[in-house]
Amino acid sequence: MNLSIITVTWNSESTICKQIASVQKHAEGLSFEQIIVDNGSSDKSLETINTYIKDNDLKNITVIDAKKNLGFGRANNVAFDQAKGEYVLFLNPDMQISDGQLKDLKTYMDKNTDVGISSVRLVDQDNIVNKQALPRLFPTFTILYLFVSKASLFFPFLLNDYLMEGFDIDKQQQVDSVRGSFMFTRKSFLDTLGWAFDPRYFIWFEDVDICKEANKHNLKVMHLPLMTCVDYIGQSFKQRQSFWKYNQFTTSLLQYAQKWHGPSWSIPLSVVQVPIKFLMKVRELVTDN
Repeated sequence: MNLSIITVTWNSESTICKQIASVQKHAEGLSFEQIIVDNGSSDKSLETINTYIKDNDLKNITVIDAKKNLGFGRANNVAFDQAKGEYVLFLNPDMQISDGQLKDLKTYMDKNTDVGISSVRLVDQDNIVNKQALPRLFPTFTILYLFVSKASLFFPFLLNDYLMEGFDIDKQQQVDSVRGSFMFTRKSFLDTLGWAFDPRYFIWFEDVDICKEANKHNLKVMHLPLMTCVDYIGQSFKQRQSFWKYNQFTTSLLQYAQKWHGPSWSIPLSVVQVPIKFLMKVRELVTDN
């Protein structure tokens, strides 16, 4: 089998069917499967998916009900354990492939065996560069400090280099990391790791981590303008409160810092995180009451 497409859903009832339709259209010429893991949705995601599959007689989709929220990385790993493709595409439920064919990515990866991960042009619904979806540099200690301290909210220009401001999405180029919302990977590389995403991360930083692993294994991460995908970014996260998002983001950030840079990074960052977490939790409790 050429390709396994893995999607993790959580309350994705409004977007998942459009994503499935775009996959079916743009995977022509490939032998492929799509494995969808539902992470304990409280809406009608599972019912919607199963009805769509039945109505359209789709034989190449497997649906797994995790029954609870395993986290993004672990849910992807559940699907990865069943994946049969030579390549694996991690594709979020709020993505829609709008132009190009997935077989062109496979052809590129076949010819360029030194590439472990690739991504494509990610735009918004108006076909405009989605700045939140651009490739990013590996974060420095300063960048991680700006996030943990929330100083990035007051001095956003300090993130311009890290966020690759002015990045040309129409130019093929090697990058540090790409978003996990659309990540075309070589399964043999993932097999050497034993997982799709490091299970220590519940949500966030698992995509940066896997790109860091590729770099460690002397494999390139490439941005390829061979396809275009509409990225609606964070539709599930909009349903979460600010404290939950800060807590999950900074917890994963600290795990990333500890894994790749040790206590010299993780300890000072955790010292900053603790009081901000406390203040945010107090504010949330006061607001709720």
